[in-house]
Amino acid sequence: MLLPLDRDLDDAQLAARYAYPEDLGAPFVRVCFVASADGAVSSGGRSEGLSSPADRRVFRLLRRLADVILVGAGTARAEDYRGARRPTTGRDTPPPIAVVTGSARLDPAGRLFTDTRVPPIVLTLAAAPAERRDRLTAAGADVVALDRLTPDAVLGELGRRGLHRVLCEGGPTLLGELVAADAVDELCLTVAPLLVGGRAGRIATGPDGEHLHRLELADVLQEDGVLLLRYRRDIRATPIE
Repeated sequence: MLLPLDRDLDDAQLAARYAYPEDLGAPFVRVCFVASADGAVSSGGRSEGLSSPADRRVFRLLRRLADVILVGAGTARAEDYRGARRPTTGRDTPPPIAVVTGSARLDPAGRLFTDTRVPPIVLTLAAAPAERRDRLTAAGADVVALDRLTPDAVLGELGRRGLHRVLCEGGPTLLGELVAADAVDELCLTVAPLLVGGRAGRIATGPDGEHLHRLELADVLQEDGVLLLRYRRDIRATPIE
């Protein structure tokens, strides 16, 4: 269904379209990305260069619907992440930012730690330098040292905390790992009416080899040439060989 995004859909109607499945007993992974019409994931080195009022409206909504915002450390650094501002629907506090970093190389003086209403969750390796982990803990982070940072381990930790409505905001490496593990339940992709060219990357990269998983188109919205696509895992599809 193709619909305008402005006056024809109020906030409640838009939230209903993007609602997570009810009664989740395990993490449901929704991925949110913006890309240009020629597939670039950034302009000027940041995804913000591709955004639009429609994209930002849906982006803010997706955050309000989520229990946790999952992001790779590279994206957190490049985008200068701070804490989410608005409370999760049904709660008094915003969703925490959960950062995946094998090295624990994050700036404890960065906005992720200093400009937030809830402590960020840092998912790192037990092998990461103890002094880095200690500095992040002292900065207020909830540091979790795991034996491995595979998607099943990361999502297992979020599930253990009851954080089932997962919103992954990237980056491409983290999404590539989720794709390889067949751990993506839904992809919300904004296509900006722009041609970028150059050497900008794509929304998912690595590990080596292709990992094909079928999706079904669940919804399409448009505003001023911006397409907001929502794909879900196609549970009816036969495996791709």
